Amino acid sequence: MARVELVNIRKSFGAVKAVHGADVVFEEGSFTTLLGPSGCGKTTILRMISGLESPTGGDILIGERRINDVPIHKRNLGLVFQNYALFPHRTIGENIAFGLKYRNVSKSDVAQKVKDALDIVRLPSVEDRYPSQLSGGQQQRIALARAIVIEPDVLLLDEPLSALDANLREDMRVELKAIQDRIGVTSIFVTHDQSEALAMSDKIIVMSAGRIEQIGTPEEVYNTPASSFVADFLGASNMLPARVVGRDTRHVLLETAEFGQTAIPLARAAALGTMMSTGDKAQLMIRAEKLTLGPAGGDAPQAVIENVDYQGQLARYFLRIGDTQLQAMNMIDAAPFMAGQTVSLTLNPNACSALPQDIPA
Repeated sequence: MARVELVNIRKSFGAVKAVHGADVVFEEGSFTTLLGPSGCGKTTILRMISGLESPTGGDILIGERRINDVPIHKRNLGLVFQNYALFPHRTIGENIAFGLKYRNVSKSDVAQKVKDALDIVRLPSVEDRYPSQLSGGQQQRIALARAIVIEPDVLLLDEPLSALDANLREDMRVELKAIQDRIGVTSIFVTHDQSEALAMSDKIIVMSAGRIEQIGTPEEVYNTPASSFVADFLGASNMLPARVVGRDTRHVLLETAEFGQTAIPLARAAALGTMMSTGDKAQLMIRAEKLTLGPAGGDAPQAVIENVDYQGQLARYFLRIGDTQLQAMNMIDAAPFMAGQTVSLTLNPNACSALPQDIPA
C-alpha cells in the first residue's frame, strides 16, 4: 500500500488545458473515485499517475517518492482497463503471470501467485482456459487478478465495469470493492457513473472541465454538494432560485416562490460561505427522492404531473408548479399518480441544501 499525492498537477494538449492545477491526496489503503462526465480530465489524471501521460507541470508522489520521470514499468502499479486487454492467444495462467516475467520470480512461485490471485477473484482452477472461454464478467476478474498478482503499491482502474451489462455491472462493483477491502491496496477508480462512485468509494473527487469541483465522502458530496454542478451530476436534483431572508446559529432561512420560507441547517449551507446576508440571492436544492407527493388539497403547494416514468418499485414524476418544472422520485405503494393529476408537494427542510446562485448548473 502507498499514499499517492498530486501537487498542482497540470496537463495541456496544445492549447487545450485538460487538467488545471489539481491538488489531491489518495490515502493509503483507500478506494477513491475520480467522477465526472467525458472530457472532464479524470482519465488524464489516471494516465499521468500510471506513466502513460507526462504532466505539463506539478509533481506526482507515491509514498515519499516523486515519480514524474519514473518509467511506467518501475512504478509498481496495477492497471485494469475497460476492455480487459487480455492476450487472446495466451491461457488465463499466462495472462495473469505476464507481469511477473520481469520481476525475477521463480516458476514455482509464479504458479503459486497465479493460484492465489485466482482464489482472490473467486475463479479457481481456470489457469488452462483461454479468455474466449470465459464470460465478460469472468474476463474482468482475470484482468483484476493480473493487476494484483504483482502486489502493486497502487491499483488504477479506468472504467473497468462500463463494458458489462447492467445486472453484471452491479454484481461486479460489489465484488470489486470486496476484493479491494480484502487486499487493502490503495485504489484509484475512474467512472462517469455516479451509482458506482457512491456505492464503492471511501472518497469521491468530482471533476468538471479539468477542475476539481468537490472532494468528500459519498455522503458529503451527495447530501452537501459544493456547487450546482455537483448537485446536478450526482442524482436528480431540483434547483430553485431563492433569497436569504434570515439566519441564526443553526439555520439559514431561504425563501422561494414555490415553497415559501424554508430553514436549511447550516451544515447543508456550507457552500454559501459568508454570503448569508438578508436579501442575498441563493439556490435551494432538493433531491428528487426527497420531494414527496400526496393527494391534492391542504395547505401544501400544489403541482400538476406532466409525465410519469414508471420504474417498477418507484416512479419518477415530472411536475409543474407555476412556471417551475420539478421532478420527484417516490416509492409506489399501490398505483402511481397519473399524468394530468394535481398533487400536493412536501419537502423536508433537513434534506435540502443551500447553494450560491452564481454557480451555473
